[in-house]
Amino acid sequence: MPAATAPRTAAIRRLLPKPPPWVVMYHSIADTTDDPYRVTVSPVRFARQLHWLNDRGLRGVSVRELLAARAAGRAKGLVGLTFDDGYADFVESALPLLRRHGFTATVYVLPGRIGGENAWDGDGPRKPLLTEDGILRVSEAGMEIGSHGLRHVSLPTVDAETLAEETRRSRELLEEITGGPVDGFCYPYGDVDARAVRSVRNAGYRYGCAIAPGPLTCAHALPRIHIDERDTSWRLTAKRLLHPLRRRHPGDLDSDLDRARDLDLDRARGLDRARTGTGVRAAGRDVVREAP
Repeated sequence: MPAATAPRTAAIRRLLPKPPPWVVMYHSIADTTDDPYRVTVSPVRFARQLHWLNDRGLRGVSVRELLAARAAGRAKGLVGLTFDDGYADFVESALPLLRRHGFTATVYVLPGRIGGENAWDGDGPRKPLLTEDGILRVSEAGMEIGSHGLRHVSLPTVDAETLAEETRRSRELLEEITGGPVDGFCYPYGDVDARAVRSVRNAGYRYGCAIAPGPLTCAHALPRIHIDERDTSWRLTAKRLLHPLRRRHPGDLDSDLDRARDLDLDRARGLDRARTGTGVRAAGRDVVREAP
């Protein structure tokens, strides 16, 4: 590239919207021959996928850690690992492999179905969900616990009262179980609209994960890449290379994260109040109301 062209190219790149962080989406880690929705990855394939990340100098982290690093300009080499639905097999199949690599992850659970099963799936096997003890084990192992709503319903289809229960009440229940803040929400089925995003933000979450939110992409509707049993090394490479092209957005994510970083001090003060009886959840909601 000619020397005179380089500054111009760099300036153009700065004007282009940055792609959101790379966040991948898992569900169940188990051996199965019946997987109609492609939500199950075998432990052997999962181990190979983690090796693929490690061999390329990439480190899997929770979405909370990823966004904090991005806000501080330290997100290079980090990949968000997420597990939807809160399947019980996470404890025995996924957790040991994650810990072997020094990775963390975010597990999105359904407090309205604790100890239940994936009754929302019409086909395929019944899979047990985490119990309250299982959620605590995952949290105590250093993983982030996030909300997937109460019962796994499509938020754009529900009334206002149900929407508040699925977002705000699910957060309250999980904070009672874990004893700590629940910062992240994950939209069931990836279904999202502007009303659902507002509800998630107003419920006090610092971020939300969708799948392909398009123009709604923001800190409360992050896109993710689905990972399944078919994802060998070359498919993972292709997904990583295509991510910046397929997931560009209007550029409001970084400004949202900057605002969140500016509010960290207020959040810390809120946590101090919680320790004296004010409550973590109230402090979290106060922080979000201050953001534009």
